[in-house]
Amino acid sequence: MASDDTTLSAQVNRLNVNEEEPSGTAPSELVTVVDDLLAQLQTKFSNVSAELVGKLDEMSRRLDNLEATIQASNAPQADEGESK
Repeated sequence: MASDDTTLSAQVNRLNVNEEEPSGTAPSELVTVVDDLLAQLQTKFSNVSAELVGKLDEMSRRLDNLEATIQASNAPQADEGESK
């Protein structure tokens, strides 16, 4: 992740966006940098989304297993209670 930030910082520094005097940077270079940034953000968002969905699926499976275990452990007690 740090390499992405370093890359972006290097691009901004190269473009001299923060300087008040004109840097001679073509608008197309700025568009390219912004497009690259948006692509990086889209990739990161997709990765985080996929990871989040995966974790939610895993949590769902674990909760289902826990529920099944609880029901299985309560079943013999319920049977014993009915036979008394």
